[in-house]
Amino acid sequence: MSSLADARFLMTRALSLARRGLVSLRTRGWRASLARVRLQLRPGVKVAASDLFAPAADAFSPFAVPHADPAPGAPRASIVIPVYNHFAHTLACLRALAAHPSAARCEVIVVDDGSSDETITALPQVAGLRYHRRARNGGFIAACNDGARVALGEVLVFLNNDTVPQPGWLDALLATFDADPKVGLAGAQLLYPDGRLQEAGGVVFSDGSGWNYGRFESPDDPRYAYLRDVHYASGAAIAIPRALFEQLGGFDSRYAPAYYEDTDLAFAVRAAGRRVVYQPAARVVHDEGTSSGTDTASGMKAYQLRNRDIFAAHRRDALATHPAPGTLPSPATLHRGQRQVLVIDALTPQPDHDSGSLRLVNLMRMLREDGAHVVFLPANRAHAGRYTRELQQLGVETWHAPFAARAPAWLREHGPRFDRVLLCRHYVASEFLPLLRQHAPQARILFDTIDLHYLREQRAAEVAGDASLLRAAARTRALELAVIAAADTTLVVSEAERALLAIDAPQAQVDVLSNLHRVAGAGQPFAQRQDLVFVGGFRHPPNTDAVRWFVEDVFPAIRAQLPQVRFHCIGSDMPAGIRALGERDGVVMHGHVPDITPYMDGCRIALAPLRYGAGVKGKVNLSMAHGQPVVATACAVEGMHLVDGRDVLVADDAAGFATRVVRLYRDQALWEQLAHAGLDNVRRHFSIDAARDTVRRLFLE
Repeated sequence: MSSLADARFLMTRALSLARRGLVSLRTRGWRASLARVRLQLRPGVKVAASDLFAPAADAFSPFAVPHADPAPGAPRASIVIPVYNHFAHTLACLRALAAHPSAARCEVIVVDDGSSDETITALPQVAGLRYHRRARNGGFIAACNDGARVALGEVLVFLNNDTVPQPGWLDALLATFDADPKVGLAGAQLLYPDGRLQEAGGVVFSDGSGWNYGRFESPDDPRYAYLRDVHYASGAAIAIPRALFEQLGGFDSRYAPAYYEDTDLAFAVRAAGRRVVYQPAARVVHDEGTSSGTDTASGMKAYQLRNRDIFAAHRRDALATHPAPGTLPSPATLHRGQRQVLVIDALTPQPDHDSGSLRLVNLMRMLREDGAHVVFLPANRAHAGRYTRELQQLGVETWHAPFAARAPAWLREHGPRFDRVLLCRHYVASEFLPLLRQHAPQARILFDTIDLHYLREQRAAEVAGDASLLRAAARTRALELAVIAAADTTLVVSEAERALLAIDAPQAQVDVLSNLHRVAGAGQPFAQRQDLVFVGGFRHPPNTDAVRWFVEDVFPAIRAQLPQVRFHCIGSDMPAGIRALGERDGVVMHGHVPDITPYMDGCRIALAPLRYGAGVKGKVNLSMAHGQPVVATACAVEGMHLVDGRDVLVADDAAGFATRVVRLYRDQALWEQLAHAGLDNVRRHFSIDAARDTVRRLFLE
């Protein structure tokens, strides 16, 4: 049922888009403004289900599977496949492995548990396959433990023979261990042959019974598409470090011949202090029930009921904290023991495009590391391709259409589970605040300004001498201060902005949470660096103005004294007028680059020639985190604890800016002093470690 808050949300959103559109037309022009409108209004589209790979069902003929020559050292992974008849399934599984080999070195081991069909004659003809035939049938557990004993890989990957691994599955599983050394077991996303979800990790209830989370749902549903700690992962496709598997004694033989051995292994891994996670990027099609059927009243499947009682008795203490039977698993219940934090921004962050996105992603990463469950909702509800998937790989529950309903309905369903809500940007916060007060009254609401928009707009109007922009800035000020008054806490990025709000919003609770950077280190020394670099996205008007001013008014004086030096300009959404500046001698317009590190480590000086703006400049932090000295305007280093001549060189006029660039480019001693001071500044004020106590106080205490 719609409410007054719901109607207000729709009206506020429409008015906000219209107002921001008019301001954008004045500052960016119609082409850039149209592109922004398309981003904001783009309807959420359903993510197309991947076309599942299925090998041809041709008659057997010899082929080869991936295999690792032991000469260079142990393979990264050993894929252990236990089989008992059902040769057609085994053949399809091996053909899938052959068709899409992993990037990692691996070996494939088939443990034949006494087959009597074509398995016995065909598999020895598969090149590269390690075929191990047991003397007698012992069941799934015995076959897997045998395979583990002969394996050479660093990681054991247990794979049922009735599976068809999809391209990239193994590398995704292995990457899980690389991303977090605390991971002890990783399970794949299991799909039915028709593409529906079979399991997104398993839930175990307090009586030892289990639940395949997400069964029959869409694998793209945000509830099932993020990396997540799970009670267990089905042994149909799991990975575990070989040393850990051996330490735990392998699959427990008390469950022989099969069932509950994978569940118990997950509990043992957790008892050893390691994580058990579900990896949605590792997709494996599983023809469930091929080997043992689905009838728990007869045959091998009957061991499932017997072993549940054995497991429940063995893990009684651990199960005491698990949900009661009959509890419907959902993100709210699965994460009930964690702080649940909702983050809402206009768009999904793109950390390789702008510093605001990098700060937000690092904040979500910090919250995850400290045990919170983070949920992200973009106001436009669009799936942002790899950026959405990257958040999901961080363990962030990331929503998008068509699975995310419009904000009023989505918050009615999910609002009650959140302890904290972070709203980014005043125009997003003004839309969502009334809805949150209605649907999440228990949540503390934090408003993240990113930078004070009214301050930036006011300075832009003053530089342009535009009275209409000045009036627009005044309207933004009223809107932004209204949001600050309504929020429980407001976040700014510098002490300078907190001091301004002490005057403009004296009753507000204001905290400083500045840029969040990982300190990369010193990079290349002075002699091995050359050229100048600017980094900044061009959806941000101050960057457009800065580059034009530098190229037209400053760079000619630099080239007169340093004729070989080049200016590298890096940034996404580069407008045609800025790109055209690349026709000038020494100016290189790169646009967006996927990896900025070579420019941070290889260019001698970073530039921040901003004539207006607000907040803390990520481009300055980024360069300093790489040991790259900066020449900047006073506006660009405002509120950053930087002193001219000690940490940075500062000039606001074209001649002075050029003079400082030339001096720094030639003076190795000064360059090394600024490089060292810049690194120290980032460590003390803008690193993740520096912000950790503030983040814990604001979000977790």
